[in-house]
Amino acid sequence: MEYLHTMVRVSDLDASLAFYCDKLGLVETNRYENAQGRFTLVFLAAPGDAERAREAKSPLLELTYNWDPEAYTGGRNFGHLAFRVPDIYATCARLMEAGVEINRPPRDGHMAFVRSPDGISIELLQAGPDLAPQEPWASMPNTGSW
Repeated sequence: MEYLHTMVRVSDLDASLAFYCDKLGLVETNRYENAQGRFTLVFLAAPGDAERAREAKSPLLELTYNWDPEAYTGGRNFGHLAFRVPDIYATCARLMEAGVEINRPPRDGHMAFVRSPDGISIELLQAGPDLAPQEPWASMPNTGSW
């Protein structure tokens, strides 16, 4: 068995690409538009996985955008996506500066949660050893749900 990718349905492709690419830092590796089926698939990978994803046609994430409006609630009971980051504090600071709400701050120097524009929960995990607790993260409360 081989893991291929995770598919997430999105209601606004531009807002989702702004979140996943511009803010979170993923890169687009491929795109497929199907006029007859009225959908677009956009394949994304973490920058360090992009070349491998292109060669193996095995992206990290598939965004599925159906051209006809459809409401998705609760992320369709989807759990979460998880990404390992080199510096959880710097990543969360960058996301906050870009207007992303940190739902579960990295108080422990190890883990944080944010949400995509479609309510998909994104877990961020510190690569290597946990960072020492520091402000403003150590005393920052949870917001919303994650």
